Amino acid sequence: MFEVFGERDSVLRRVEELVGCEVIVRDNEVMLRGEKSAVVRAEAVFEGLLGLAERGHHPDRETAERLYRMSGADDSDREAGERTKGQEVLSDVILTYRGKRVSPKTRNQKHYTDAIRKSQVTFGVGPAGTGKTYLAVALAVDALNRGEVNRIILTRPAVEAGESLGFLPGDMMAKVDPYFRPLYDALYEMIDPAKFQSHLERGIVEIAPLAFMRGRTLNDAFIILDEAQNTTPQQMKMFLTRLGFGSKMVITGDLTQVDLPSGRSSGLSDAGRILDGVEGVSFVGMKRDDIVRSDLVMRIVDAYEAVESTSDKQQDAPNPGKR
Repeated sequence: MFEVFGERDSVLRRVEELVGCEVIVRDNEVMLRGEKSAVVRAEAVFEGLLGLAERGHHPDRETAERLYRMSGADDSDREAGERTKGQEVLSDVILTYRGKRVSPKTRNQKHYTDAIRKSQVTFGVGPAGTGKTYLAVALAVDALNRGEVNRIILTRPAVEAGESLGFLPGDMMAKVDPYFRPLYDALYEMIDPAKFQSHLERGIVEIAPLAFMRGRTLNDAFIILDEAQNTTPQQMKMFLTRLGFGSKMVITGDLTQVDLPSGRSSGLSDAGRILDGVEGVSFVGMKRDDIVRSDLVMRIVDAYEAVESTSDKQQDAPNPGKR
């Protein structure tokens, strides 16, 4: 009960704030009273907390919030038995480093990690903050630690607000460093800094702009292409055809943040149309509900989407004065 309710009942209090029913605790029993729909969601939250505690996890207030969000699945999914239990999602530990567990926090993130494990090529597409890059890096480090691959290769197109690598000082690594900072941040959370530097020097971890991939064959590697919405169709084809034996590729991107010059199509969008249904290739879409950063990020995404939707409707509306 201590694990389920949290220290000083912090988790229990958070559940009471979230669910729309009365929660009565007597000894080691919990009674729920209220509307059926609210009771069903609250029951799912407590079952998830109990399941996680039994598996050795330590649920916290955020865990309760995640379970509550996942308990709101469509009734059709629930009746069809297709609904993944929240505890199964949150108990999928990919990596543990310095006592911190890296695991999916939403159903779509669970589908994403499962797809990466199953497929040779996986596309993760969705808004910022949905864990696309972070989870891909975690699975790459896990695969390296298990000996499933010999190296990790991180790449991305050097497209950033009109700048190019040639305008930045220093050698090649100094030039690409600002572009790869998000990947560095993820790696630093999962690999000891000294070991990470050693991996860089020995080529076990390789970081290079997408243009440097041409002509290569990448065997026994876990390759991550980040910010793929900024690739051209030709660059995407070039990258995908680098895949060698014993390798995996993960391509991540957000089609709402394309920085390509006006009039140029995105290779990520193009790949979704061309490769749909190809065996060995998986596509997983993330949504605003999969954002695992601050709730403010969700509200920011919603605000931008609302403005863009209004703008699109205005552009599509017929102009009475035009003939």
